[in-house]
Amino acid sequence: METLKRRVGPRHPAIAKAGYRLTRRLAEPAMARAGFHRLDSEFARWTVDSIRLRLQRGETVYVVGFAAPGTHNTGVALIEITQAGGPRIVVNNEEERFSGEKHTTEYPRRSIDATVETLRGLGRDIGDIAAVVTTWDYPVLFATIVRTLLEEAPQSLGMLLQPVTPAIDRRRLDQMRRTPRLLARQLGLSENVPLICMPHHDNHAWFSFAASPFADGAEPVAIAVLDGTGDQGSVSLYVARDGEMRQLYCNDSVFDSLGAFYSVISSTQGGWTWLSSEGRYMGAAAWGDMNRATNPYYPRLRQVLHFGAEGEIRLNRAMGNWCSNPYDKPYHAALIEILGEPLTPAQLWNPDAVLRVEDIHHRPDTRDRLDKAAATQLVFEDALIHIVDHLLRVTAANRLVLTGGVALNALANMRLLEHFDEAWFSAAQQRKARLHLWVPPVPGDPGVPIGAAWLLAHMAGAPRGAPLTHAFYCGTPPVAADIAAAVEADDIASRSIGEVSTPDGRDAIADLMAYMVAQNGVIALYQGAAETGPRALGHRSILANPCNPEARAQLNERVKYREAIRPLAPMATLEAARQYFQLQPGASDANYNAYNYMVLTAHSKPGARDKIPAVIHADGTGRIQIVRADDDPLTHAYLKALGRRIGVEMSVNTSFNVAGPIAQTPQQAIDTLRRSKGLDVVIMVAADGAVTAAWHGGVRDSGRFSGWYAAWKAGGG
Repeated sequence: METLKRRVGPRHPAIAKAGYRLTRRLAEPAMARAGFHRLDSEFARWTVDSIRLRLQRGETVYVVGFAAPGTHNTGVALIEITQAGGPRIVVNNEEERFSGEKHTTEYPRRSIDATVETLRGLGRDIGDIAAVVTTWDYPVLFATIVRTLLEEAPQSLGMLLQPVTPAIDRRRLDQMRRTPRLLARQLGLSENVPLICMPHHDNHAWFSFAASPFADGAEPVAIAVLDGTGDQGSVSLYVARDGEMRQLYCNDSVFDSLGAFYSVISSTQGGWTWLSSEGRYMGAAAWGDMNRATNPYYPRLRQVLHFGAEGEIRLNRAMGNWCSNPYDKPYHAALIEILGEPLTPAQLWNPDAVLRVEDIHHRPDTRDRLDKAAATQLVFEDALIHIVDHLLRVTAANRLVLTGGVALNALANMRLLEHFDEAWFSAAQQRKARLHLWVPPVPGDPGVPIGAAWLLAHMAGAPRGAPLTHAFYCGTPPVAADIAAAVEADDIASRSIGEVSTPDGRDAIADLMAYMVAQNGVIALYQGAAETGPRALGHRSILANPCNPEARAQLNERVKYREAIRPLAPMATLEAARQYFQLQPGASDANYNAYNYMVLTAHSKPGARDKIPAVIHADGTGRIQIVRADDDPLTHAYLKALGRRIGVEMSVNTSFNVAGPIAQTPQQAIDTLRRSKGLDVVIMVAADGAVTAAWHGGVRDSGRFSGWYAAWKAGGG
């Protein structure tokens, strides 16, 4: 294998470190004056002690986790804490769902309003909030930004004119600085709201561990936070023992990052912007050569990352230039020789540049582009395994909590379970064991407001709280009046079709849904609070027949208007999941809880593709979601009814959105229906259990729903 030039570490490490120390020294008092208090401050200690005393007196305490403007995925979490039960998520409101701007960095005004409304619905008010905690340690974050700008000076100074990464929007940082005043004004308070700055990766790590099936065990639990970037670094490793968590390592770098590696390559080779490119490129990889021995790009691309001692991963800065210019000139000549010229920002989202498997005749280089995607995924998996290998060795753990935005790579998560098998543990730890893995439903930054509040609760002496089993926390259930107002439009037809407040009513609606899907209909289910996190899990889902070989093309082309490389996910009962997929023993904790959230793929069993072709990807895997009756009674009943209709307790599941965030409000649900020509009907469930069906009216009414409904009723439905 040809050895390419290598440079690991920044060009000016001493200057960068000096800039970091100086900025942090200046930022801490300046931020405190603005209302941002670090966790080791007197104000933070007083607040924690106050909460501890209130809990000991038996009071119920409310803490707000706040993702402020300037960083992506702003939002608000409301956490209820008791001494008996620990923290409980009331809501986790993601601003993008209310504003319609995906991965928004704007001030979360709508999320705050919705959270206050929820608080008052509990019989509480603003005065009952004991603390507001942020998702970043801002003095450390600003110092890290300065360090990053100095590392490759003078070339890296150009990032002053653009975001350092998509996670940090420099244009909104001034709005972040004014957040204590903006919050006070919005909440009608006379004094600025003081904010406690919680370390970004600690937030990721503690919530993900505390909500996992592993938190009650006596054995050590390894925790890996792998991110685009945190406030100090992009890789942080922890161990939890006896209910306490300790950080073992942070790489103190923004660009020695698996997230940055995957984002840059997927964007500049796939043709999409950061934060939109990663999932698409993972889907594209399955269409390429995923064999390390034969992929023509893999051996040289692997040299973009330096695999160091003790699990260290560093960027080879002689090849990757995103530490200096991540947008305009992300490649040095050595990387251009491997991958070709990167797509420019002006080319992104251009139909002639976007990677699409259906254009293989239009674009002769499509096969090569797919092999590059596969090589990127393979290198990413190598790096992830390298980090986890070291972490498991030093902690002597066989249970791993994986979190941070990188943990959304469901294919790599499956590879971890395959790699760290009994043979590995026999050799590395001299015992009979295998890896047990858990990834939370919201491993990326939309989950950090929860984490910040949960970590503060832990510091105040509260127990860890109950393990997580579902993710239905964004917003509140839609009320009947809002649904009625949304469907009152000339281009929308609607009718009441029943209720789900009783078992018989729920089973009838579930059977109607199954009947329509069995006729190869495409329906959306809109019920309850929305899922928090990037995956629709049955409350904001588009559903279709997994046995229909045309379903994937139909949904991608006529419903979602997206690339054909994108797979569709299987939603299943546990029995069906076991029947058609090879569920890993390392995901079996809490009755295979790790498969509840579409964060882990599984290999299909022989014959599965013939039976359920719509949900088997090009590589023979499915990003599965297991549905439990206790967590989602209506969706579980639908899957059982589908089993009676088509012989498989499994459905296609994709998120209820079209070119935007998942639909949050009834009006957004109807707007999504309008944008989607191939969506037949939306089943809308109000908070009181009343169910309304809405479909295209007027000239766009295909008559499909009316025909299905009449036939179902005639058949005894």
